[in-house]
Parts: sequence; structure tokens; C-alpha cells
Amino acid sequence: MIDPMARWAQYGEKPDYAGLLTFAGVKYTEDPSELAGFDAAIVGAPMDELVSDSPGARFGPRAIRAASCPPGPHMEARVDAIGEVLKVVDFGDAPIIPADPVRSHQAIRETVTHVVAAGAIPIVLGGDHSIAEPDISACADVYGPVGLVHFDTHTDTGRTVFGAELSHGTPMYRLVESGAVDGKRYAQVGLRGYWPGEEEFAWQRERGIKSYPMHDVRDRGIRAVIDDVVDDLGPDAGPVFLSVDVDVLDPAFAPGTGTPEPGGMTSTDLLFAVREIARRLPVIGADVVEVLPSGPIGSRDITALVAERTVREILTGIAMRRGAGA
Repeated sequence: MIDPMARWAQYGEKPDYAGLLTFAGVKYTEDPSELAGFDAAIVGAPMDELVSDSPGARFGPRAIRAASCPPGPHMEARVDAIGEVLKVVDFGDAPIIPADPVRSHQAIRETVTHVVAAGAIPIVLGGDHSIAEPDISACADVYGPVGLVHFDTHTDTGRTVFGAELSHGTPMYRLVESGAVDGKRYAQVGLRGYWPGEEEFAWQRERGIKSYPMHDVRDRGIRAVIDDVVDDLGPDAGPVFLSVDVDVLDPAFAPGTGTPEPGGMTSTDLLFAVREIARRLPVIGADVVEVLPSGPIGSRDITALVAERTVREILTGIAMRRGAGA
């Protein structure tokens, strides 16, 4: 196992731009036997072969790591999730194969399986949203059908996109149909725009999937929507996966994404929402996807930065659920 902070130990911190690139400067390993004892593991899924518009999400995991800073206390929650409460490790990237999405999905599933088998929570950095199929399936292999809270502009419940069954627009359909996700414990937040249509929504209603379009967030407020989502999944929610497509944000806050849609959530609302979900529900896995680096690498790329902060808020919520913080 490698400690990226070792050379800076005498100083107590290191600059973001120096040293080995891991999420928040946490320890790094690619050896599954070294995952024992960790609470959460960061996994990169750098593939974008299945996008329907702009490519580039393959560079997302690296950009998110580069935008991260060392651990520290959350000013509002009053907890240092990464530095004090949770043991977090960077498990590197799944060994994806360029231009071979089937084998890449299998590699992602196997990599996440190592994390879940070790008793840790996988936090997966995408990559296009098709990676949700292998990473959620890996969790369902262990936990059984999982609940799902899904932040996105789109439902991603198409049977096909441009005639293709394997796409970043079809993973949620495939997950529900396979039984990996329980449709009655599945809530979508932030939907807007012009896709999908009535066929997809009719299929969703038949399976009990709840949808909260942006007008709910706008008119009722994010707190009320999250209260409803928690109620939807129930007090005994069972294992819950949290999936965040950064295009749920308005392009003003996340311009670097493949299918941007005006009229989205603010960063403030999303960061609060994911922390609350992780605090109030038993989150056993999460992914943050569809980051297309759009500027200089590091914290100056605002899309990568908000994605990195989304991961931190999820980890903060998990730490708070364990009794830490305010």
C-alpha cells in the first residue's frame, strides 16, 4: 500500500498539485487483500464508449482526483469524514478495455466486487452513466435487490438509445429488469428537458418508480423533496445505492458534461441533498458520473470540483449516520 502523504508527513499536509494522484491524498492500493478494515474505497471507471453525445467522461476519474484536496473538517456538519471518522482508500481504476464496453463493464463489476466483498462502501468515479449497471449489479450480488436514489436530468430508463441496448441512457432500465434494483424503492430527482417520453414513464409507473422533476425542486424546495424520497424508500429502506449524474446540475454549475440541460439544480442543493440521503438512508455504494473535464486540471475545473465535493458530502453523510458530527 502506498501513502501519498508520507513525504509530507512532517508538514501535516501536502499541496494538491504534488505527489501521487489519489482522491484526497488517501492511501492507494490495487491489492484486494489490503482492503480489509477500510470503510470506503474510491474506484475509477474511466470509460465513455457508450455516450450518445459528447465523449470525454473517460477523463472524469482523473479530473475528480486532481480536484480533490486533503481531508479536513466540514464546517457545517462539524465532522472530518475522511481524516478522522472513516478509513478511506483509493483502489485505483478498473482495468477497462478501450472500445470494448462489454469487457470494460465486466472489469468494473469485478473491481467493485472486491470492495464490497471486503465490507467497504464503493464510491465509483465515472465515466459515462452506463457504468452504473456493473457497479450497482456488483452491490446487488452481495446485498440482493437494492434501493436507488438517482440524481439526473434524464431517467436513463430507455430500452434502447439510437437502437443500442447498451448505452448511458439505458442502465436503469436494465438494472430494474435484471432485479438488481427494486423499482418500488427507486426515486429519481432533478428530471427535466425533452427525453424520455411517455413510453418510458409508463414503464416506470408500472414498476413503482418515483420521479421528482425539477419543478418539484424549484417550487417545493430541496428539503421537502428529500423528505419525500426518504419516505418513499421507507424507514426500513434496506441497502440503498446513490447515483449522481452531474448533468442534474444547471450547466452554469457543471458545464463539463456530455448532455447538459438548462434549468437544473444548484450546487448548493445537490451537495445538501446527497449528504442528507447518506445521513438518513443506509447507503452501501455510490457513483458520480458524466464529468467531462472542461478546463485546466485541478480545482479550476468547476465540474470536476463539484463532482469531488459531491463525493465528500456523501462520505460526510455516511460518517454522520454513524454518529459523528452535528
